Amino acid sequence: MDISIHASFLPHDDPDASLAFYRDALGFEVRTDVGQGKMRWITVGPAGQPGTSILLAPPAADPGVTDDERRVIAEMMAKGTYGWILLATGNVDDTFEKVQASGAEVVQEPTDQPYGIRDCAFRDPAGNLVRVQERG
Repeated sequence: MDISIHASFLPHDDPDASLAFYRDALGFEVRTDVGQGKMRWITVGPAGQPGTSILLAPPAADPGVTDDERRVIAEMMAKGTYGWILLATGNVDDTFEKVQASGAEVVQEPTDQPYGIRDCAFRDPAGNLVRVQERG
């Protein structure tokens, strides 16, 4: 089989703040931005990698989501337990400095993990955990 990962989903509750984080702090390019107000679907991805994207989407827009589920999703997003993603970079310290300078919430400064990975972590504006590890 020839299967690749095309896109991953992360929720947002403030499209402009999420766009600033992923575009300005992480340096991703914006591929699409459709909708209006808080009901926007924004696709971002690393430059030079057009086959890999992150879809930033409003979690409550799905008509199959009940009011109770919307409440739970909002609570989990507020606690930072709803979504997360793992990214990789050639230099985690340089990436950390740039993202921290943007004002992003730092969860973990660059750390050498006991399992051989050097990484750091942030929360995006929607509360999603964004871990960044250094490529080996």
